[in-house]
Amino acid sequence: MNTTLTPDSTLPLAGVRVVEFTHMVMGPTCGMILADLGAEVIKIEPPGGDKTRNLPGLGIGFFRSFNRNKKSVVLDINTPEGHAAALELIGECDVMLENFRPGMMSKLGLDHETLAKRFPRLIYVSHKGFLPGPYENRLALDEVVQMMGGLSYMTGPVGRPLRAGTSVNDIMGGMFGAIGVLAALIERERTGRGQEIQSALFENCVFLSAQHMQQFAMTGEPPPPMPSRVSAWSVYDVFTLANDEQLFIAAVSDKQWLTLCEVLGRPDLAADESLQTNAQRVAVRPALLQRLGEILKHHRADELSPKLEAAGLPYAPIMRPDQLLDDPHMLASGGLAPMETDDGGSTKVVLLPLLMGGRRPPVRRPLAKIGEHTEEVLGQLKTASVG
Repeated sequence: MNTTLTPDSTLPLAGVRVVEFTHMVMGPTCGMILADLGAEVIKIEPPGGDKTRNLPGLGIGFFRSFNRNKKSVVLDINTPEGHAAALELIGECDVMLENFRPGMMSKLGLDHETLAKRFPRLIYVSHKGFLPGPYENRLALDEVVQMMGGLSYMTGPVGRPLRAGTSVNDIMGGMFGAIGVLAALIERERTGRGQEIQSALFENCVFLSAQHMQQFAMTGEPPPPMPSRVSAWSVYDVFTLANDEQLFIAAVSDKQWLTLCEVLGRPDLAADESLQTNAQRVAVRPALLQRLGEILKHHRADELSPKLEAAGLPYAPIMRPDQLLDDPHMLASGGLAPMETDDGGSTKVVLLPLLMGGRRPPVRRPLAKIGEHTEEVLGQLKTASVG
């Protein structure tokens, strides 16, 4: 491993050097995880910068969300000088990440097979649409594989497949890429050799659908989409309260049912002989949910929520992403941290969802400006091109 430590030498991947040829979400997520854990991650951007920086609409937050704690180097790898500099930089790194379309890195001579001959200790991570097989040359997007991998079918109502509300497979693909890097670093300590890691969108999505695949294998019946599922519990739904506020409420045991009746001030429901067991309540679930809905529409969420929490009942408000920027738990637990942006402003970013030694891996550097570290990184190389 490279012996130059990152700004926080106490982090687990301090001393690991990563060069990243990525854009959009999947590859950058892998690089961000490694950077958060202490690796020195050098993001290679083309002249003019990664186009992800300027995406509109739902893509506007991609770059800020998945590129923190990295250095930015501008390099035109399509020129002889830029290509030579890229090769020299790769040779000084432990890990290389890429997520470009099939065949592109081979055309540039930056594929694993070519680089492994020159740099046998290199760990090479390809983020792909599909792992090797009949689909491997298809272009893939998160939404494409959600449709192919069973997720959209299971999410939407019957006949109306619906993609999940975030880039779940892109993010998972980056996570599995990072898991592969961690395993390969340990294996390299034993063997002295690097290897190629491949992580793919489609296979991620099928992994998410695995429980439903096993449900069919065990029952012989195709699982219905989640909105049409037969719930195992009688009270497990979203209810509309006073002022049209919504609250998810669950009672997944007979004891919780009695507790819910107590919270709602309805001893008559608790005493109803036809509702004593979960099986009885599931048998009349539509009618029961309608009765509860009539009761709950007279309760205010701000009054009911603390009662449900005090009683130990599962409940959840229906939150929008913008509201999570001020979520008291996220703020108090350290899940949100300030980051200086590339335009000199500041934003709150979501940290990795884990504690290590009692702390969250931190934001250690401002979001890199385009090419901010080009001279610092390439200046150390014998052959360098700013691009």
